[in-house]
Amino acid sequence: MSSEQTPTTPDAAGPRPRRLTYAAGLTALEGLGLLAGGVWMLVRGLTGQPDDRQQAVTGGLTLVLLALLPLLAARGLLGRKGWSRGPAVITQLLALPVAYNLLQSDSVAIPAGIVLAVVAVTALVLLLNPETTRALGIRGPGSAEK
Repeated sequence: MSSEQTPTTPDAAGPRPRRLTYAAGLTALEGLGLLAGGVWMLVRGLTGQPDDRQQAVTGGLTLVLLALLPLLAARGLLGRKGWSRGPAVITQLLALPVAYNLLQSDSVAIPAGIVLAVVAVTALVLLLNPETTRALGIRGPGSAEK
């Protein structure tokens, strides 16, 4: 492997930047929200009277499995793993259309849409911050020779 392909190692000796910790916390919060929603759908599907039991169980299992992505990304961010920024950014990008749909509803889902949009945009700003990038050891384009 050439030195151009070798990722830089983050400076683990110094303290973790607060921006990175906050980004990990917001990503974990989204993962926990997905997990709670999935468990709720599973319980309702198995114990309640859903319109379609199979659909409720499948939806619940899907949300539980989807919760793994942001939860693993949050753990990686806390451990300063460079790979973790990609799944964390993907989670935020997927949350934005969900927030938009919640904002378009005429119900009590509007406040949830506002909160989700604020969390997703804040996490994106934190994840794309240069300090976070340096802490994760991610090099920008054109810096392979440095």
